[in-house]
Amino acid sequence: MTEKTFEAVVLAKRPDGSIAPDVFATVERPWPAIKEGEVLTRTLFASVDPYMRGILNEGRTYREGLAVGDMIPGETVGQVIQSKHPAFRGGEIVSGAFGWATVLATPGDRLVRVPDDVPPSTYLGVLGMPGTTAYSGMKDIGQPKAGETVVVSAASGPVGATAGQIARRAGARVIGIAGGVKKCAWVTEIAGFDGCINHHENLDEQLDALCPDGVDVYYENVGGAVGQAVIRRLRNHARVPICGLVADYNDRDYSGLAHAPTISAAMLLFRRARIEGFIVGDRPERFAEWRALATPWVQEGSLVYKEQIVKGLDQAPLALAGQLSGQNFGKLLVQVADGPTNHA
Repeated sequence: MTEKTFEAVVLAKRPDGSIAPDVFATVERPWPAIKEGEVLTRTLFASVDPYMRGILNEGRTYREGLAVGDMIPGETVGQVIQSKHPAFRGGEIVSGAFGWATVLATPGDRLVRVPDDVPPSTYLGVLGMPGTTAYSGMKDIGQPKAGETVVVSAASGPVGATAGQIARRAGARVIGIAGGVKKCAWVTEIAGFDGCINHHENLDEQLDALCPDGVDVYYENVGGAVGQAVIRRLRNHARVPICGLVADYNDRDYSGLAHAPTISAAMLLFRRARIEGFIVGDRPERFAEWRALATPWVQEGSLVYKEQIVKGLDQAPLALAGQLSGQNFGKLLVQVADGPTNHA
């Protein structure tokens, strides 16, 4: 009898700068046998996120890098095939299993059930890690107030779009930065930002025009020239949550430290500014808080989001490469298997 197997995407070799196709490999592995307390899921959607680039390198950023041969640890939404955990039963849709694979075995205490009244994919986007990241960065560091000017980079992405909408709800004036006319149009016309800067054009001129009095809160997703330009315009008592520095992730010398925006001690002192990096996993309680707050907004349509879905697990590496070069638009997902897109 042929042994039952599943497919997984693994790290085949270290990248040298930008991701090449031979960095990844799709392999077959034996079907997992779950233990007491574990749940076996069939993957429906797998998440593609910029942080994955850093863990392909040798060494440590905010977490240990992968070893060659390790499975890429993308978050998933899946359907329960078999459960040896009392909280879950076959057929339910759950989130929290990690791995670019068609089948995953996961301790049940790491999983959450996706409710029937939201699309399952939202638990990888606006109601998942990206949305919670936006919420945590704004709640704990940005703290936008009515009348302030807030700038958000990567504003058409799942973190940036949500962060900007949170700031708008606080009464702030919100300016996004995105790559291209189409993305900027979505940021203003759909997500409701007060303005959007196309960073492919004259960044400084646009910042001067839209933020003439400076910036009170800058939600940093990008770094590089964009981060430098905005940070030069901080007002007194400005706050800068640093969520990501995607502009430099493909640099072959990227260490997670050397390419951060240049910030002088004098500027911090004179502006009395707060600039703080954060990782959403350091505040796990924010996930439940955010879902309780945001789920009604998603259901009523007052919190908008955009998804880009590619089909087939073998497309995940190409999707990640495209994301790192700015080709994606919205939350990037891989549809691994057919299943409910909204099981309400």
